[in-house]
Amino acid sequence: MLASVPWVSEIHEPVQPYGVRITWDDLPGRVREWVADQVGPVTEVLPQQGGFSPGVADRVRGTRGRAFVKAVGENLNTRTPDLIGREIEVLTRLPEYAGAPALLATLDERIEGERWVALLVEDIPGRHPHTPWHHGEVVATLDALHALVERPLPAEVDLPALHGDFAGDLSLWPQLVADPPADPDPWVASNLDRLVDVAAVAPEILRGDHLVHTDIRSDNLLVTADGSVRVVDWPWACRGVAWFDTLGLLLNLRVHGGPDVTTYSSRLTDLGATEEQVDALLAGLLGYLLHSSRLPAPPGLPTLREFQRVQGVATLRWIRERWSG
Repeated sequence: MLASVPWVSEIHEPVQPYGVRITWDDLPGRVREWVADQVGPVTEVLPQQGGFSPGVADRVRGTRGRAFVKAVGENLNTRTPDLIGREIEVLTRLPEYAGAPALLATLDERIEGERWVALLVEDIPGRHPHTPWHHGEVVATLDALHALVERPLPAEVDLPALHGDFAGDLSLWPQLVADPPADPDPWVASNLDRLVDVAAVAPEILRGDHLVHTDIRSDNLLVTADGSVRVVDWPWACRGVAWFDTLGLLLNLRVHGGPDVTTYSSRLTDLGATEEQVDALLAGLLGYLLHSSRLPAPPGLPTLREFQRVQGVATLRWIRERWSG
């Protein structure tokens, strides 16, 4: 039996937790020297909030320029160095129209017996969107996401298929049925058969030929001086269905609060989504989030399960509203 967690349809505070990061001073001297080799002796370090890596995510200014650095060692979390490695590969492959930050330098070394992986990208001036969300910033983000899928992803861009990467995550209802929580939400319990049936088709819905970021949240977006939005943090980029990221944005709106998501539902339709497909993907996501929130916290990521629980509650409330309407 997996651990039971509170699984109710209310969230007392719609605030998503973030990870616990080491600081610039915690980095090995070799990593700090590598950054200085790129931007000159570092004169300013601005730690950034958001994300769930236990490594650093800092804006740095040196005597020769500025950049954004991510760095993590395997002793903090064994999987995170590979995740940064995956982002490095993605950044070398993305088409220019993605607007991703330019990759400046990379590091993958054993330092005092521990593997450290780091990347340095352009420091894009900007801030994260306001949360609760503001209408103008929702629209600007929707426009940025639409620009990513205005054309098919070129055939030569080698990215994983979304249905391959996420099919397993969206197919977890059988495990939940076999080992249910001790305190399931009453609405989930009374709609369990429907949730299982609707979610069963979710993996096939992911098939498509467009650039998909897959992790659209307020902390992976930057509002620039002219009010436009840039998408950052690309390790999970895939080739898939055009409206996946738009749905992810609307879920983030449900998590943080802001305008009614139905205000923007036509954006999903414009990208080809049907109501049945949206229901299927939300049901699949709910199964994933309910299952994941019950697992032990990974090393170095103490807040991840609570984040997944909060997202799950937001997803549950959204499905319940859609099905009760």
